[in-house]
Amino acid sequence: MALGRRGARRIVVDGTAYRWRLRRRPTYFQGLAWSPCTFAVEHADTPGTTLVVTTNQPHLSNWIGREARPVLPSDVAQAIERALREGWTPTAPGSPCHLDLSGGFTPSP
Repeated sequence: MALGRRGARRIVVDGTAYRWRLRRRPTYFQGLAWSPCTFAVEHADTPGTTLVVTTNQPHLSNWIGREARPVLPSDVAQAIERALREGWTPTAPGSPCHLDLSGGFTPSP
């Protein structure tokens, strides 16, 4: 699962370039704030294993007006650093690596 270049943003963490992307439109469950926002990250030059990060906040474009804050590049950099510490190898081929940071997320009733 490679990220398309269109809509992906570039970020450099510890001298290594990555691309990350957040869905512009929420999924059905994210739109109702039943599930948290997610974003994907991959190595910019040698796509291999994609990192899928689940945040602890609703999608910014949720349909019910639940307050949310945007995913900032600093949030992405922290997620990349944590995933690398936990063993994510971005240039190795394989299934997506999941990083769950959703602790504290409460779905809307």
